[in-house]
Amino acid sequence: MLFFAIFELMKKIILLLALSICFANCKSSKRVVTKKNRTTKTTKKRSTYSTTVSSKEIENIIDYAKTFKGTKYKYGGTTKKGMDCSGLVVVAFKKEAILLPRTTTDLSKRGKWIDVQKVKAGDLLFFATKKNSRKINHVGIVTKSRPGHVEFIHSTTSRGVITSNLSERYWYLAYVQARRML
Repeated sequence: MLFFAIFELMKKIILLLALSICFANCKSSKRVVTKKNRTTKTTKKRSTYSTTVSSKEIENIIDYAKTFKGTKYKYGGTTKKGMDCSGLVVVAFKKEAILLPRTTTDLSKRGKWIDVQKVKAGDLLFFATKKNSRKINHVGIVTKSRPGHVEFIHSTTSRGVITSNLSERYWYLAYVQARRML
């Protein structure tokens, strides 16, 4: 009897450990990267980074992301009730029928790598915010860019959805890469 009680307890501990590992980063479930072609009524989909997207679509993505400013942080969140960093990116791009992967890690492997000095509005910035780690765990959308000034919107655990500047010491030191999804 004691053996079975210990066995059940060990199963619960292992399950809790597995769940805590799954929720360690800013991520949730996966989605496929596609965009419906709006010029035809077929069901063809195109790769998000092999086509040109209008500046109006980029502006719409950024404007929609800004509607979440002040929304508190919630792991796995994608609504005004709570939002995480990759959730903000996925929801903003989805508004323009651009489907992106749901996790920060998967987002960091998609699109085209670009030099930070060449970023434009709509590009994604990736960060490693954990101490002594360069593993990407945070993402934001570039809202404005000019030489020496890159502004981005993102969801932080401490302040929710905010706009920050890449020249801020914290973000400058945590910066890992930039990618263009469009």
